[in-house]
Amino acid sequence: MNMAAAKLPHRVLEVLFSYLDIEDLRNCSLVCKSWYKFLNDENNDVWRLHCIRKLAEEALKSDVLSSVPTYKAKLRAFYHAWNPNDCSRNIYVKNNGFTLHRNPVAQSTDGARGKMGFKQGRHCWEVWWEGPLGTVAVIGIATKAAPLQCHGYVALLGSDDQSWGWNLVDNHLLHNGDSQGNFPQLNNAPKYQVNMVSRTTGACQSVCQAHTKNMDASVLKLRRTRSSMR
Repeated sequence: MNMAAAKLPHRVLEVLFSYLDIEDLRNCSLVCKSWYKFLNDENNDVWRLHCIRKLAEEALKSDVLSSVPTYKAKLRAFYHAWNPNDCSRNIYVKNNGFTLHRNPVAQSTDGARGKMGFKQGRHCWEVWWEGPLGTVAVIGIATKAAPLQCHGYVALLGSDDQSWGWNLVDNHLLHNGDSQGNFPQLNNAPKYQVNMVSRTTGACQSVCQAHTKNMDASVLKLRRTRSSMR
């Protein structure tokens, strides 16, 4: 069976694979060396068609994915972006799938998680923060048990033993309700500026928190860039 599958021409594989979901494609890559090599081409028509189906045209043309080199990598970024079903009620994810928007609700701190969590390995995300940071602007990592909303203006990430947070406003590392010192640990570490790219590395479920005070909205973009399992 594997010998017959390995002899199928690429144009046939493109048609067949275009009907499969991502999990099935992963399994197909294990069938034989020929299929593995074909699916390992991250710019072939299979990945292009999946990108067109899953990603909004706005996302494909946006700055968020402009530096992502292949269709498969763009698709991977989408599957690791914000989860519209795992966020505070005061937050919604825009149609492009990568931009988080917080409604200007007073006396509320709100957060959102990414679509996928991890139990091990080192993983990196790029975060853009558009608009003013407010008094609390925290990104970091947390378990599923970490809260996504609370009353008042506080740091959700790092508020208990379920999360670690980096407050971009004052460069403090937060955990279990206390500051763990400055982060990054550099002399005269630069403060985060609006639209600067922040790279967050962690090994647990990605959680980012957005908050504004006396501002209309806070917008946050998230893109997973790479991971290395160890």
